[in-house]
Order: sequence, then C-alpha cells, then structure tokens
Amino acid sequence: MVPFQLMRKSASLEQLVIVSVQHVRPDSQSIDCTGDQRFSGMKYFSKSQDTEAVGVALIGAGMIAQRHVEALSALGGDVRLLSIVSRHPDKASHLAASYKGPAPLFTSDITAVTQNPDVQIAIVATPPSVRIGLIRSLAVAGKHILLEKPVARNVAESVEVVDICEGAGVLLGVLFQHRVWDSSCEARRLLETGALGSTGYVEIAVPLWREQSYYDELDRGTYARDGGGVLITQAIHTIDLALSLTGAVTRVQAMTATTPLHQMEAEDLAVAGLHFASGAVGSFVASTAVYPHGSEAITLHCNNASLRLDAQAVEISWRNGESERYPSSATDKTTEVKLKHQLHQQVIEDFLDAVRNGRNPMVTGAEALESHRLIEAIEKSSRDGRTVNLPAR
Repeated sequence: MVPFQLMRKSASLEQLVIVSVQHVRPDSQSIDCTGDQRFSGMKYFSKSQDTEAVGVALIGAGMIAQRHVEALSALGGDVRLLSIVSRHPDKASHLAASYKGPAPLFTSDITAVTQNPDVQIAIVATPPSVRIGLIRSLAVAGKHILLEKPVARNVAESVEVVDICEGAGVLLGVLFQHRVWDSSCEARRLLETGALGSTGYVEIAVPLWREQSYYDELDRGTYARDGGGVLITQAIHTIDLALSLTGAVTRVQAMTATTPLHQMEAEDLAVAGLHFASGAVGSFVASTAVYPHGSEAITLHCNNASLRLDAQAVEISWRNGESERYPSSATDKTTEVKLKHQLHQQVIEDFLDAVRNGRNPMVTGAEALESHRLIEAIEKSSRDGRTVNLPAR
C-alpha cells in the first residue's frame, strides 16, 4: 500500500513544501493497524513455533460463522480449525465444506474445547446473551479468546468479560474489522503525519437498511438477546473506528428512537452531539431505517483539510482547493465481495501473531469498552433527556 504523498503545492509559491503541524492523536502508539504493546499478564503462550499450526475452535455457528471458516481456511497451515461448537451440530456440519483442512469436530459440548490441549484460541461468535459463561469456561482452561462484537450486552457485562480474561491471564481480542479496511489504515497513516492539522469537527454516519424480517428472526433488536438495536449491533463498528482516530468522547447529548418503519423493542435510530477530549465537536447519526442502504462514513474536518473515510476509499480535500483519493479509482464489486472474509482473516491473523508473541491484539477487550461506554452514554442521554459526561480514563 502506497501512503498518500505528504507534499503538496503551495498556493503562493507553486512549489512543493512539507506540511508540519500538530498530530491529531498525540497519544497514538503506532500508525500500524495491528496491536504492538506487550501483554504482561499473559500466562498461556502458544506452545507451537511460528512454523506450526495453532489450534482454533469456533464457538457459535450462526450467520457469521461461514465468514470465520473461510478466513481460517485461507490462513492455511498457520491454523487448524479443530472444533465448531453449536447448539445444533448437525445443522452446522455444512460449514465443513468451506474449510480446506481436515473436517473439524462438530459438537454441542464446550468441554470438547476446554479439555482439548491442542486448542489454543477460541473464536466466540455467539449472541452476547449466552457468552459470559462460555468465556469463563474457556478462559479458566487457558484458551485465548477472540470475540465477535460486541463484547457483551452492556458495560457491566463487558467489564466482567474483560476481568475474567485478565484474571485468567489469557488474551481477549474483539473483532472490529473496520479497523483493517485499507482506507482506515491509510487514514491513520495520514493523520499520524499531522499534515491535516488539528481536528475541529467530526461527522460519523451509519445509514443502513434492515428489512423487518431481519428483526423477526432470532429475537434480533431485543435487549435480552443483543443488548439493544442499531447502536450495539451495527454502529459499534463505526464508533470503534472513529474513536481509534479521534480519541475519547467526554460529553454526549443524544436522542434514540424506534421509527415507524420497524417493529422492534430497541432503537433503529440514534442521533447525538459529541464533545471530544481533544476539543473537537462532532455529530453522530446511525439508523437501520435508511433506504437504500448507504455507506458508513467518518469525516474529519481539520485545520488544513477534510478527510472522508468509508469502506472503499479515503478522500482528502485540501484548503487550497486540491484533492486526493486513495485508491485513485473506486473498488469494483468483485473486490468488495472478496474482502468480506479477508477482513476477518486479517484480524484473526493479527490475533494469532499476538498469541505467539505475547503482545496485545489489534483491539483489546479493554479498548473495546470505550465504544460500549459511549453507546451507554448515548442511551442514557436519550432516556434522561440531558447531557451525559463520560469520565476521563
């Protein structure tokens, strides 16, 4: 990947000058999209060498399981998918066709994973309503855990999950695949140079569409199963990415609602005004009632330019009227489809490397708590009809 060129034309001198201004996130540790900090509390290191496969179990065989199996298959000899745990193993057995290695064991018994010393990593892709007990069993057994978002249904449960894993000395990673969009990594690199200047205004938009049939299945959009609606199920991806680029939010004024377009318990619309620790302000809009389905986007308006980021590209609009785009042309649909499992593959590969090398993964459980706290603040602000402050951490 070739970074944006950091040299641009001066409007007055018509020559190339290097822009040097304040970094947007002075607390950032690295412009890499992977984790890079050592995990001092880790008790269970990979027993295999870099050239040997690490044993993996997939817990949960719902709609996202196919993507995980394809991602693990694409990793080839680096991993061995040993088990898939499902309440209905016979219904999950079709997943074996998507895995190029030896067929995994299909079981409903979690002890088939916890008691298997060859399993070192468990990918937990169950609904959040049923995962705390599973996570406790896996962590006590020394299995490192990679979670499908969210961590849990609310902040209290999420903190419990983080504490369980920290107490057991196992790694806890969260699968926020928006972090590994090529456009996200390129935006992070550009922000790290300071070329854009300080961020003044942040726009976060999640304009999505879900049919009513989506919510009619499996109790989706309920607090008992999911912990909420569009915020915790869909928008949490974009919230995580935005916070990784902007830093923490300190104050929220919000409204959430269920539009007449859906019959569901939780919200399908959330709107919020945000104040950031950096001094920037922002707007947030997320909904699954937007037709046609739109593109999630983050726009940062800075001193020297504005940056717009979505799944396909980063666009820079400089104050002197020039513009840049990465990549230079729109991604075609074939590549877009391929990326669906490749993004999971990149996150899993990062987690695998973290386990082997005793470092933090790309997104730790503790870091994911920040997205949960912001979601809870938005919900509280709407419910109470007042501004909510988030404590500095």
